[in-house]
Amino acid sequence: MEFHSVNKLFQENFVRNWFRPAVSDFHGETFTFEDVCNRIARYHLFYEQAGIAKGDKVAVCGQNTSGWAMAFLATMTWGAVPVPILNDFTPDNIRHLLEHSDARLLLTDAGIWKGLDGQVPATVEAVVNVKNVKFFATARSEMKEALERSEAAFKERYPYGLKREDVCYYEDSAEELAILNYTSGTSGFSKGVMIPYRAVLSNIEFAHFFAEPQISENDSVVSMLPMAHMYGMMFEFLFEICYGAHVIFIGKAPSPKIILGAFAQVKPDLIVTVPLVIEKIYKSKIKDIIKKVKFLLNVPLANNIIRDNIRKKLEASFGGRFEEVIMGGAAFNPEAEKFFHDIKFRYTVGYGMTECAPIIAYAHYDKVKLYSCGQAAPNMEIRIVSDDPQHVPGEVQVRGANVFLGYYKNPEATADAFTEDGWFRTGDVGVLDSDGYLFLRGRSKCMILGPSGQNIYPEEIEYAINNLPLVSDSLVIDDKGMLTALIYPDYAAGEKQGLDAEAVKGKIQDMLPELNKQLPSYSKIKKIECRDEDFERTPKKSIRRYLYQKN
Repeated sequence: MEFHSVNKLFQENFVRNWFRPAVSDFHGETFTFEDVCNRIARYHLFYEQAGIAKGDKVAVCGQNTSGWAMAFLATMTWGAVPVPILNDFTPDNIRHLLEHSDARLLLTDAGIWKGLDGQVPATVEAVVNVKNVKFFATARSEMKEALERSEAAFKERYPYGLKREDVCYYEDSAEELAILNYTSGTSGFSKGVMIPYRAVLSNIEFAHFFAEPQISENDSVVSMLPMAHMYGMMFEFLFEICYGAHVIFIGKAPSPKIILGAFAQVKPDLIVTVPLVIEKIYKSKIKDIIKKVKFLLNVPLANNIIRDNIRKKLEASFGGRFEEVIMGGAAFNPEAEKFFHDIKFRYTVGYGMTECAPIIAYAHYDKVKLYSCGQAAPNMEIRIVSDDPQHVPGEVQVRGANVFLGYYKNPEATADAFTEDGWFRTGDVGVLDSDGYLFLRGRSKCMILGPSGQNIYPEEIEYAINNLPLVSDSLVIDDKGMLTALIYPDYAAGEKQGLDAEAVKGKIQDMLPELNKQLPSYSKIKKIECRDEDFERTPKKSIRRYLYQKN
């Protein structure tokens, strides 16, 4: 891969699209690329006056907003290292990550600042409001003076306003640290992933030149995923803004109803989401339709008409203009995936990790294989550690331009993450077919050893459980050598049927024999435990599995 500066790519495209809309808050303010460049220039002058040097860490934490986006871009294009922190982390977690990352500044919103209750590590010299670039607090009077000087410096440097020819951003290099992104996975404590500029560029170029559609300045995208997570940041923000598209931020974690409302209004050209959103739409709306016309689905002509009608209604509900719906961040429920595949809905399931910024595998919707997550992305290689990689699952290992530099301040974890010959150990388990398509089986850390040495992948059992009526989500765990299913019931669906919570739990318990008929003898469920509250989740809506394991 030939490297060229990411920040210079931003510079070139921001100037080219000067008067076009760049970022908007849904039902709120819109900022053109000219506005974005002006905000970036104000941040840069503040950083200059405050002594924020190239390579210094600047944390950005808050809801998805235009202000968040401009603060992130300003930090990156100055040559400092943005540290995006998920806004749904607890205040204690946020404070820990601020300290661990050595962040000199915290750029945040009023909600996060209120939750922190004025308590930040001593390393943080100032806390700035991303909405208006004003101080929430400062530990040094020099910082306040620096901001005041920067406002005067802006008028002095640009007496007639910022012009296109004034825009000049930091020129980065391939192995230089671009982003310090903390993981928020299912297996425990966050690690600081050091993402180099080559990985950022490789992902942006993949999305622009190899994925479909090729986003342009006439296009728009609805941003619904957490911006502090690499999946949402890269494919709902950085790639689009880099090529002049318009990004509309929904804000805090939206429900499927709000998401579909935004799609209907914006009519996005590309949709990036997690499987859980699509699965909820499938389970709440489509399965009922299927039940009503089930007998017709076996009649060839009627079958085609019904499937076409469902597909067209789905396409219309997603705005009708999209090239494809890209899903990632978790596996897609096989039953739902089979249905979407059969009705020829334009979807694809990709595969990635924070450590790869994030893309590893992808295939365009017209080239997908059912239950696969595509082929190795450009600049990436995949191998399976198995005696028979096409048939016997083994660990998925990858290498290429997208792979991270290592874990911040954690040489032991970095060493453990790589093989002796330089491949990154993903911790996932899968197979590669003869065409290079990757089929995941689960996480190696989640795998349960059966009574006779069989490999049990709990995710596969959970798919079967989640297809049952009145089940919202589930988690299968090893419980003293037996399998227990923790289930969060769909109490709302039960209420529509006139069932109270206890009745819903009772009906789910009664489903155990029927469930076990679908499972191999070595992976049958011994016990069901119904929960009153939903599981704790990551921003990708995956369950934080480590919280529910039994000793």
